[in-house]
Amino acid sequence: MIDPATAPASNRAASKDKDEAAEMLHALVMQSLDDDQAQEVISIPLEGKSNIADYMIVASGRSSRQVASMAQKLAERIKKAGRNARIEGLPSADWVLIDAEDVIVHLFRPEVRSFYNLERMWAFGDDDGVAH
Repeated sequence: MIDPATAPASNRAASKDKDEAAEMLHALVMQSLDDDQAQEVISIPLEGKSNIADYMIVASGRSSRQVASMAQKLAERIKKAGRNARIEGLPSADWVLIDAEDVIVHLFRPEVRSFYNLERMWAFGDDDGVAH
């Protein structure tokens, strides 16, 4: 049986560990995209807006080839860090989604990105919600 006096402290510790893991994953993703010369990288904090992830990152590549390369390298780096990463959309590489649980990454060719405009939808028209 769980002691009620210790349960809240353990829940807080688990939450803090999860937050730190999400922050570390976010930093890894941002560094990977910077290393691979992603363009117009935007990080959107989702905490309090959605329970699907803590962050959504949207970035562009100059071509389908660059988008595919960035996605593959990012997934490898995430897996090396001991996390899971699922990739969708790699064959055409117009829009590639990388689901790394706490962080969701959308990589686009510029014209596809402007068509879908995910940043505007997830920021809820609130510039304070979008971090560059």
